Amino acid sequence: MPEIQAFRGVRYNLGRVGSLSDVVTPPYDVIGPELQDQFYKQHPNSFIRIDLNKIEPGDDDEKNNRYTRAAKFYKQWLAEGILTTEGEPAIYVYHQEFDAAGTKYVRRGFLCRQWLTRFGEGQVFPHEETLPAAKVDRLMLTVTTKAQMSPIFGLYPDKECEAQSILDQAVAGKTPLVATDHLGVVHRMWPVTDVSVIAKLSAIMGPKPLFIADGHHRYETACNYCQQIHDSGFLSPTHPANYTLMMCVAMDDPGLIVMPTHRLFRSSGRRADGTPLELPPEKLAMTSDQLKAKLGACFTTRPAGQGPDAAATVWEDIETSGQQGSIGLYTQKDGKWIIATVTEAGNARMAELAKDHTDAWRGLGVSLLHRLIVEDLLGCKDLPKPSYVHLIQEVADGLKTGEFPLAAVVMPATVDHVRQISMGGERMPAKSTYFYPKLLSGLVINPLE
Repeated sequence: MPEIQAFRGVRYNLGRVGSLSDVVTPPYDVIGPELQDQFYKQHPNSFIRIDLNKIEPGDDDEKNNRYTRAAKFYKQWLAEGILTTEGEPAIYVYHQEFDAAGTKYVRRGFLCRQWLTRFGEGQVFPHEETLPAAKVDRLMLTVTTKAQMSPIFGLYPDKECEAQSILDQAVAGKTPLVATDHLGVVHRMWPVTDVSVIAKLSAIMGPKPLFIADGHHRYETACNYCQQIHDSGFLSPTHPANYTLMMCVAMDDPGLIVMPTHRLFRSSGRRADGTPLELPPEKLAMTSDQLKAKLGACFTTRPAGQGPDAAATVWEDIETSGQQGSIGLYTQKDGKWIIATVTEAGNARMAELAKDHTDAWRGLGVSLLHRLIVEDLLGCKDLPKPSYVHLIQEVADGLKTGEFPLAAVVMPATVDHVRQISMGGERMPAKSTYFYPKLLSGLVINPLE
């Protein structure tokens, strides 16, 4: 069963860095080179220097590289008082206030240490596939710093939001630490050290399953690091490597929303593992009529607009229907959109293609898109990594570059899908969900020594 624990987190000393907004960053995996440069220039103590240090000329595999520099900054900032350690073990209440589609939300959760169990061996469940490269990167950072820099995002069932209500009462009227990120999201955090509050929270959370919403790579990395400590002979039952830094959010929290992840497909580029790949042009470069012919009896289709800017209308149509089996497809060759809706014949074909999966998995929009349309009907089992975007304007802007011969607008999996599919022991295709906003890195660090 999941077991949570308060811990003495490492935090920025605001007396030394000034505004928290100037030093915290988004997670490493959403930071491109331009944003990385921006954070480097923003503040000399920006968390970017630890969580995503730059690769420099002359780097080697052992003594001088991005990971050893990150560890140097971490230890130096601790020694100089730029980073300080909490005086008492704490649970950290964490709220995020943001706008989405013109509506204001507040997502509530808390940061804690979570007892580690391998997927399939306990009550912590994954929902997406992972890639080895990202796990190697995060393990290197963990080994050199002996700390966990970014929280994993976990969901737990609690219809009455009982756990969060206890914490909200504990921080009522107290002044939070506040940071506003580069997207305008306001992050508020309150350390809670009251042992009676922590005991009540632990009792509520004890029997609950936990579903990884975001941070699968980091969770598996934490398990791998724990195994390393075990193999070295230093893993005692109380060693902090038995735990990982976790953000826990109730599945029924009114601020929990899932955004879509649309696909912009390219004919040349790199596979998900980084190796180069180029498809024959005819694989993806086609007209809407040619696409409809390939979809055959598996989908009904209807015209949905002309040109990249029609993406907004297509998405509104699909989102309003709420049907996982309706997918918007754009063919760059003739600049047309169609909406394809899976038929009984399509569902039957999907059942043949994915016999090892449940009906819930086979019915996901992203599963239908990749397994049935892309891999089977279009014959593209090996495909360059798509460009993943979340805002419909990003779809339109991407198509205007002419770089992408095919695009797909697809519904996101829901929180109920995450629960159902994860409990069934399955994993969704990559990028099935996008829980917005991302959790900040640098609000609190989990030391592993």
